[in-house]
Amino acid sequence: MSDDHPTEECGVIGVSSPSGEQTAQLTFFGLFALQHRGQEAAGIAVSDGVRTRLHKDTGLVTHVFDNESLAPLTGYHAIGHTRYSTIGASAASNAQPFLVETMHGPLSLAHNGSLINAAELREELLQRGFGLTATSDTEVMALMLAAASGKSWEDRLERTMPSWKGAFSIVLLGADSVVAARDPWGYRPLSVGRLPEGGYVVASETCALRTLGCVDLSEVMPGEIVTIRGDEISRRSTGKAVNGTALCSFEFVYFSRPDSEWDGRGVHAVRQRLGERLALESGVDADVVVPVPDSSVPAAIGYARASGIPFNDGLIKNRYIGRTFIEPSQSLRDRHVAMKFNALAENLEGRRVILIDDSLIRGTTAGPLVKLIKDAGALEVHLRITSPQVMHPCFMGVDMGTYDELISARLELEELCLHVGCDTLEFLSVEGMMAAIDREKGYCTACFTGEYAIDTTQLRIRSRVKESFA
Repeated sequence: MSDDHPTEECGVIGVSSPSGEQTAQLTFFGLFALQHRGQEAAGIAVSDGVRTRLHKDTGLVTHVFDNESLAPLTGYHAIGHTRYSTIGASAASNAQPFLVETMHGPLSLAHNGSLINAAELREELLQRGFGLTATSDTEVMALMLAAASGKSWEDRLERTMPSWKGAFSIVLLGADSVVAARDPWGYRPLSVGRLPEGGYVVASETCALRTLGCVDLSEVMPGEIVTIRGDEISRRSTGKAVNGTALCSFEFVYFSRPDSEWDGRGVHAVRQRLGERLALESGVDADVVVPVPDSSVPAAIGYARASGIPFNDGLIKNRYIGRTFIEPSQSLRDRHVAMKFNALAENLEGRRVILIDDSLIRGTTAGPLVKLIKDAGALEVHLRITSPQVMHPCFMGVDMGTYDELISARLELEELCLHVGCDTLEFLSVEGMMAAIDREKGYCTACFTGEYAIDTTQLRIRSRVKESFA
């Protein structure tokens, strides 16, 4: 992987409108606001109360949908999904939402997260005679719901949720409603808002709700089931996890858009505080604070404010490089950073630079960035990371690889500094990160500490076995 950041796998959205006007179009614009959460595939399913229509394909939201493909998607209720694969290959068969016909009518499902017991659940379905067409855990969830007993999708969902171990924020499309649910640990964000012209929207991030003009925003709480049906909304709690919630701390560090809010906190403000805490913990004499754009800009502002060292741009990002389906030659792969960033030499030459980045996962990008800045004339480069060292894999839907792929799990800090080529290297402490979030508990920090809220012993063993045979 050429990108040194962790990758979240998807974003979900559900829309229910009493008028049925432009429901698919609203879903499209909401997905566009969630594009940062997944760039491999996108899909929208719409129900008119009798029939469910679905369109999905690989590619960006704007590549998958246009006026022609949206026109047939008519109805009052819709769900949408934008995908990055973790469980299940990056293939068209795994694009979401999934649509299945059931004895209770059509069911469509989209999912953000990852079930750690997906393999076992899949095997159970195969033994019961179910035919599976994809390798995604989302299809497993849809088929389990289709086979569940209960008078409503809410009843079937409540009965099935205890079987799912791991992270899931889901949107479910029935014939006449959208049902959303969040796992009892609350790993992934999910919020709901009211459309000013009537109806409701549920989405992975509040930035999508605000894009659609929603008001009265609130979270779908851990373990909660929320149903939206035109102007009606109902909520049902199935209870939080007995050992407490485990909200993903990386949502604040990197995943969420800075204009989103989660757990009562603005993402942009938390990122500024991450930078401020980092300045307090690992200050160094320098002339300029430079962010790795774009996600590290708020933290760099906070670092500069707390340290008194001026903030300035030093790296210019090509925001249109995105993902490419063109397989580059090795020489072009080696120049990946140069394709993505250019150094602003007039702000770097002859200066001692503090370079702010939000994470260091595989160690593939930091070294070339440091070299780029030094080649532009910087006297020193002090790399500061606004999250703790990632020492353990994530099994809850974040692509953080195996122990062998995590560079901090293999190298000591001094070795890591030499590997990157910077003059000094420091990470934010776990305590500093939680102070910036303004929470003492209730968050998952397993990738930093190895303390998982769910038993992942077998998965960790497999990860280390994969490492030993790599």
